[in-house]
Amino acid sequence: MKKFLTLWLVVFTIAGSYAKESGQIMLLGTFHFNNPGLDVVKSDVLDVTTKENQAYLVSFSKRVAAYDPQVVMLEFEPKDHVTMNQEYQQYLAGDFELPVNEMYQIGFRVAKLAGLKEVHGFDEREIGWQGSELFDYIKQNDSKLNAQVEEKIRWHTERTNHDQSNMTLAELLHQHNSDDADLVNKGFYLMTNAAGDENNFVGADAAASWWHRNFRMYAKLQRQALKNKRVFAIAGQGHTAILKDLLKADENISSVDINSYISTKK
Repeated sequence: MKKFLTLWLVVFTIAGSYAKESGQIMLLGTFHFNNPGLDVVKSDVLDVTTKENQAYLVSFSKRVAAYDPQVVMLEFEPKDHVTMNQEYQQYLAGDFELPVNEMYQIGFRVAKLAGLKEVHGFDEREIGWQGSELFDYIKQNDSKLNAQVEEKIRWHTERTNHDQSNMTLAELLHQHNSDDADLVNKGFYLMTNAAGDENNFVGADAAASWWHRNFRMYAKLQRQALKNKRVFAIAGQGHTAILKDLLKADENISSVDINSYISTKK
């Protein structure tokens, strides 16, 4: 028995030596500054172009840049890589006005301050959330769950509108990167996960499709971080709620908490 324990400790120690952190990822979850209306919850959005909010975004970007990221990854698809980097080059040359979008307002600013020559995308749209199939099914076959979903969307819409009207930009970013917000986000998928019957798993399939998309997005983050690089990545909070779970379980990559860089001080 003693020899077995000794052998096990040796194996565990060797395995641990291969699991040393080889990269870092700092994730920023946020609401979409320009609110394209693609999310289930439709809401008004805080105006980030005010003088006060622009000053905050500049100071916030400086704090993140001090982390010295070697790669900045944004929520755009591979097909947009050339266009995004053409715009980034124009921004570096002082010939580009930043649009109202977090990729530009934060991503471009951080990348420039960090001295990076390009930005990278990590969105993945080949796998999409099968939400329409889920909603069609529960409307026709599960009135109780459909009512619960509608009530949850109504509640979340009211809460979001209230927060957007009453919180500062810094407070909103803190909220979007909190454990409570992540639980609420993931809880919606679990609420509908059981939808279906013995012949189908429409709820579970819908949830799996969303996790599938985020697994692919995380793979892109991993590929950069595993090159021994410090990665700063921005995505909608619906993505980061899941990406943070994957990062937490990844023994090869360490997580850098963004909340220590989000200051509520003016």
